[in-house]
Amino acid sequence: MAVVVAALLPVFLLIVLGFILKRTLMRLETQWHGLERLTYYVLFPVLLIQTLVKADLSKVPVAGVGGALMLSALLMSVLCLALRPLLARGAVDGPAFTSVFQGAIRWQTYVALAVSGSLFGDAGLALASVAMVAIIPLVNVFSVSVLAQYASSEKQSAGSIAMTVVRNPLIWACAIGLLINVTHLPLPKLWHDVADALGRSSLAIGLLVTGAGLHLEGLFRPSLASSVAVFLKLVLMPVIAVALALWFGLSGSNLAIVTACAAVPASSSAYVLARQMGGDAPLLAQIITLQTILAAITMPIAIAIAAMC
Repeated sequence: MAVVVAALLPVFLLIVLGFILKRTLMRLETQWHGLERLTYYVLFPVLLIQTLVKADLSKVPVAGVGGALMLSALLMSVLCLALRPLLARGAVDGPAFTSVFQGAIRWQTYVALAVSGSLFGDAGLALASVAMVAIIPLVNVFSVSVLAQYASSEKQSAGSIAMTVVRNPLIWACAIGLLINVTHLPLPKLWHDVADALGRSSLAIGLLVTGAGLHLEGLFRPSLASSVAVFLKLVLMPVIAVALALWFGLSGSNLAIVTACAAVPASSSAYVLARQMGGDAPLLAQIITLQTILAAITMPIAIAIAAMC
């Protein structure tokens, strides 16, 4: 419990700080829009590339860990799409549905890495890196596709959706980082120094941007959309992931890492993506904050249950 709370508390405090800054020191929307673009097009992509470049993929069960998490994300995506007609009857429009979708399948990489490293050291970080390779490209493709399809009032063609996916900098970052890792392409020390510096700043700025778009009234009266997203991500996703991990024959630290990665709250980058593509960003900010608060309770429970399997 202490490890998970220690990993989640700074995340929540940064969101709160962003909320305060938006209403005191940085009140202009243009200031936050600039930070959003910086995070989306520079900081997060550099962080993804650098993390994948450094990841040691040779000492972990790639098929088991990656397969369990990829299939869990795929099944959750299918479930969300199946729920779309029911949510529409509950006054959840297209942009709001994209926030439910992202809230259900996205994952907070930084929390997962922090918890994995605290629990199992370097081995935990290696396992979490495999999870990144498995999940990030997949959920980004799905998220961009769903945003392109439902966030706009006009129906977009398959070609338009494909171009939107191709232009996504996070997907390119995953592809570049994985390619460099597999080919062992040497990078100069200067790259590592600059990338590490940019990567360290990405989490803080992304969470501040999330907090700036927060509407606290929704936290005390959660909407149907936010409640569904919280349940799907913090309860159902870990259950699906643990079941698949057991099916793949995982146990011990491998099973625990899969559980931790599946049980983390949604990523702050989802909020930035929603702002860039016309999703319901305020709703997604509420979902992320609710999940971050509740994950301090649900994550230890999920990991403890997995340990007994």
